[in-house]
Amino acid sequence: MAAVMEGPLANLDKWSTEGCSIARAMDLIGTRSAVLILREAYYGTTRFDGFARRVGITDAAAAAQLRKLTEAGLFTKQPYQEEGKRTRYEYALTKMGRDLLPAVVALWQWGDAYLQPGPAPLLRVDADSGEPVRAELRNAEGEEVPLERLGVRANPDYLRARKDASSSR
Repeated sequence: MAAVMEGPLANLDKWSTEGCSIARAMDLIGTRSAVLILREAYYGTTRFDGFARRVGITDAAAAAQLRKLTEAGLFTKQPYQEEGKRTRYEYALTKMGRDLLPAVVALWQWGDAYLQPGPAPLLRVDADSGEPVRAELRNAEGEEVPLERLGVRANPDYLRARKDASSSR
């Protein structure tokens, strides 16, 4: 089964994936350390040494990933200073970083379902009700949308913007 490719997208040989949002997202967060730094931020880690230690990466790798994610707008740096020490920075998720949560939760639940040898080590629940939380594809009526009902069509606004950009060159 596959998604329903609509209109000119139905013939995969007739169009390219240039400008693909998935490819752009993977360019930014497609490394193990980037996703695990996001996991740690969702868990409440804010300080550089906490990210490096909890993700299990070198300081150089943590610095490179945090710089990349901050420059891209997923984190902001906020100064703090412990008494008698130099000023350092904490990393806070931005709206852009928080909006990535459903994608990370989807990876998490997929890993629980297919990669864990037994029960999942952690459960995702609503902190108020205790009810389980899942990432799912749902339509406006709240119905789950399986792959074979997922329609993919060209966005006329994107096509128009591309056309405008190429005509202004």
